[in-house]
Amino acid sequence: LQVKRADSTAPAANGEVALAVVDEGLLELMPNDTWQLLEAMMRRRPYGVTTATAQMHVVGKRHFGLKAVPSGGGGGRQSTRELFDTLVLWEGRVRLDSQGRARVDFPLNDSVTRFRIAVVATEGLDRFGFGSTTVRSHQDLVIFSGIPPVVREGDRIGSSFTIRNAGERPLDLEVRASIEQISETYERQLALAPGQSQEISWQVDVPASVEELTYRVDVSAPNGLSDSLKVTQQVVPREPVRVRQATLLQVPPADGTSLEVARPAGALPGRGGVEVAFSSSLVAGLDPVRQYMDLYPYTCLEQRISRAVALNDRNEWVRLREQLPYFLDQDGLVKYFPSLYQGSEVLTAYLLSVVHERGWEIPEDSLDRMINGMRAFAEGRIARPSIIRAVDLALRRLMAIESLSRYGRATPDLMDSIRVELTLWPSAALIDYLNILHRLELDGRDRRIEQCLNEIRSRLNLQGTTLTFGREGETGLWWLMNSPDVNAIRLILTLLELETWTEEIPALVRGALNRTNQGHWDLTTANAWGVLAVEKFAARFETEPVSGTSTVSMGGLARPVRWSEGTPPPVVQLSWPESGSGSVEISHGGTGSPWAVVSSKAAISRTEPVSSGYRIEKEIIPVEQRRQGVWSIGDVLRVRLTVHADTDRNWVVVADPIPAGSIILGSGLDRDSAILTEDEEPDIRPAYEERSFQAFRSYYQYLPAGEWRVEYTLRLNTEGRFYLPSTRVEALYSPEVYGELPAAVFEVQQ
Repeated sequence: LQVKRADSTAPAANGEVALAVVDEGLLELMPNDTWQLLEAMMRRRPYGVTTATAQMHVVGKRHFGLKAVPSGGGGGRQSTRELFDTLVLWEGRVRLDSQGRARVDFPLNDSVTRFRIAVVATEGLDRFGFGSTTVRSHQDLVIFSGIPPVVREGDRIGSSFTIRNAGERPLDLEVRASIEQISETYERQLALAPGQSQEISWQVDVPASVEELTYRVDVSAPNGLSDSLKVTQQVVPREPVRVRQATLLQVPPADGTSLEVARPAGALPGRGGVEVAFSSSLVAGLDPVRQYMDLYPYTCLEQRISRAVALNDRNEWVRLREQLPYFLDQDGLVKYFPSLYQGSEVLTAYLLSVVHERGWEIPEDSLDRMINGMRAFAEGRIARPSIIRAVDLALRRLMAIESLSRYGRATPDLMDSIRVELTLWPSAALIDYLNILHRLELDGRDRRIEQCLNEIRSRLNLQGTTLTFGREGETGLWWLMNSPDVNAIRLILTLLELETWTEEIPALVRGALNRTNQGHWDLTTANAWGVLAVEKFAARFETEPVSGTSTVSMGGLARPVRWSEGTPPPVVQLSWPESGSGSVEISHGGTGSPWAVVSSKAAISRTEPVSSGYRIEKEIIPVEQRRQGVWSIGDVLRVRLTVHADTDRNWVVVADPIPAGSIILGSGLDRDSAILTEDEEPDIRPAYEERSFQAFRSYYQYLPAGEWRVEYTLRLNTEGRFYLPSTRVEALYSPEVYGELPAAVFEVQQ
């Protein structure tokens, strides 16, 4: 690189450049003008200026290939092309020497294409410039992949590749293709004239129980020209194996325990079974929770934060905190999606609190903006109306003050505008108030804490082994991301912090764990708080070691599990008995009383519609159809979903799966037809739309009762027979309110 000032002199010693190398095919889909700084500054604009970019939604979160694979392959004769990342290089700061020069070395990837090298140079605060060039890679014989990035188990797809003769001589070619996970090969001979391309395709039945298909395609000519391509196709389950029921048991050393189990109705054969996971700690009861959160499909900021917290995924948190500035509005409140105009004080309070409880750090600049926004809301300097017609301002201010108190930024005067009404407040507000009293020096604090604890105690009800609250129907504040499960769990965290009710806490933890349904709590927020509460409890209360041997028996088959210090016990997997039901016997010989989580796991394909507060109808309308009554490659269709809602709810998602290889139109990418989507007629504008290779998802910040229509347009690109999961509408913070519609087999012909 050589950088010069406008007068041709070298820049000062503090000059630097930002360098990007990208595949120009990416720029064909979405041009990047962010590096054209001067044009952005000098263009004509109206008096009111609003600038934004949505490029991070278009490209930044999609994965186009392997990050790094060692060079080589081909048995020493030729390399196999398998690196196809669209971003080849990004160097944010490259220092220039005294002559304004810098040297950057990097390998190009395996794409046969043009690469754009773009450089933005800066010197101090008042000098900048931009330059770019292109580099083109070329070879006379090229293979291009046309397989869909994602397929489902059981699909029968037409896997296609294009062979191109880019040279000046005709070629007689031999083509050999194979799939690593399938013991079949495809062979064919081709004759290509100069400049000619031809597509090859063969039918592939996607097997079950694999996570990917690895294709290897080799083509060679007698004159020595050859090419080799290796690409990977992700395989997702048609219906994933999920925990359908889970029970937490403590195994006494002498007596043991038994449990009757039965295969769930409608379970797909050969999938799932009974799983027994041992642990010396109650933390073992969290395994089904973690599995549920690991498979959770929805992607608003709250759900991504909750998933990272529940899985203790620090790498995901690092990615999220780097993106956090995009989620903050002008007041410093956090938005569920970056494209929204206003943030939410409820979401901001939750993020501040749960991240603090996990022990992670928020970048200082983002934290200051969020803290200032929450103080402004608590003081009444900014207003956010309730999402529903509810007198809940005091509850939301309590949430804000509680989150501020965790960072030492709450002051007693913030409570002046809140009228304390312990007997009238829901349990969630009592827990917030108790935390505030513990952290702030308020007049009569000890007396107030005692009054608050007495009110909470009067509402607790430990029925058998399940913890419930009196007036539980009033505690499901779904628009505040709250539920009875959240209250039961957050109470445990509060009591652990206050170091009170010590003798009752184990029973409360056991009662909270028994609130789980199908292995998890109701809300994503409850699962994040639940993992934190159980981990904190285990660190303080569980110290007795477990040793010896535990045994799991079912149907005459016994599996011993030996305990050794420093090594977690293995998980016992049992297939369903032929009769579909049986008795699991668990015993322990040794010291301590281990915990065992017995999970019933199955993949269930929905065969009948389900309506629980929502009912959904689906209509497929041809937009461009080559042959009437038959779907073919290149056809365009309109999907119309009609949702019948019995009740008002906030944050509702509508999810509809699409056939493998199809493309949802309307994303805003170049070469995406705007004409084909201009007559879409949705009734309510969504807060965010997600177009993935697997499904169309539409998120609504508020969906009132009534009948509502959702539409999207789809282009079919792959031949095959596709098995689709159910279409689903769900209230994210009232998961018992949902509707499902089974999907039929979808066929696309050549």
